Amino acid sequence: MPITPTPKIWMNGDLVDWDKAQIHILTHTLHYGMGVFEGIRAYETSQGPAIFRLTEHIERLHNSAKILGMEIPFSVEELITATKETVASTGLDSCYVRPIAYFGYGEMGLNTMPCSVDVSIACWPWGAYLGDDAVTKGVRLKTSSWTRHDHNIMPPASKTTGNYVNSSLAKVEALKAGYDEALMLAPNGLIAECSGENVFVSRHDKLITPPLSAGALEGITQNTVMTLAADLGFEAVCDNIARSDVYIADEMFLVGTAAEVSSVNSVDDRAIPCPGPKTLAIAELYGDVVRGKVDKYKDWCELAS
Repeated sequence: MPITPTPKIWMNGDLVDWDKAQIHILTHTLHYGMGVFEGIRAYETSQGPAIFRLTEHIERLHNSAKILGMEIPFSVEELITATKETVASTGLDSCYVRPIAYFGYGEMGLNTMPCSVDVSIACWPWGAYLGDDAVTKGVRLKTSSWTRHDHNIMPPASKTTGNYVNSSLAKVEALKAGYDEALMLAPNGLIAECSGENVFVSRHDKLITPPLSAGALEGITQNTVMTLAADLGFEAVCDNIARSDVYIADEMFLVGTAAEVSSVNSVDDRAIPCPGPKTLAIAELYGDVVRGKVDKYKDWCELAS
């Protein structure tokens, strides 16, 4: 999706003009992919724009950096404040938020220990990642020829810039073949996740989502949906899912900050009932929660100002 500029981007403690938020061509992460990032959404609420589960996202950013041996020079609390300032500076009621920490300019080569660590936060308007009708119409999945990383090759628990080469290859392959999204398998052949979303499958009246051991990212939206499913009286568990399981699913949906809750209507041209009743119920409740309409979860909605 095209990016719509907003007034400011936060860079290493300062809000700078959008067009002046620049880095050197020899920035280390540009060459070696050693950076970590988050995708966050701010939603319009009755009290103004609120950033959904901001604290958990910034904590995960720090955890991703720790896995890479990267020391972010700003605390969780400082980056929470910076994110709120950046969202407020846009004047938008809702937006997408992208914090990124990366090894900066000054060193070249694979040894990252002497490198500086820079942090930026950008915000811009971004609509439904898989389409406005992704809940009701659903999306078509193709099982990718690209396998999700093994834990000892690239740590999938770290939301690392370089990891998304794998995701991009899978996504583009699916799009070129006429599908909407790629379903990715772990090295053992079990379902891991999609290129940028966690997977939920309903079978035998139970919602199942792959565990972290399968190579799935520890999704914040995944955690949110499991919590909301329990509120709705649905049993939801983390467990292994075989490729054949999704072909005969009662319903299936994808979740993520960008994708929110999106139905799946087919996998490898095997039709799946869509939209499913559990999917619709979860999508409706999720939409209310992120907009601060459910008192029980208002703490998840952190006001930008």
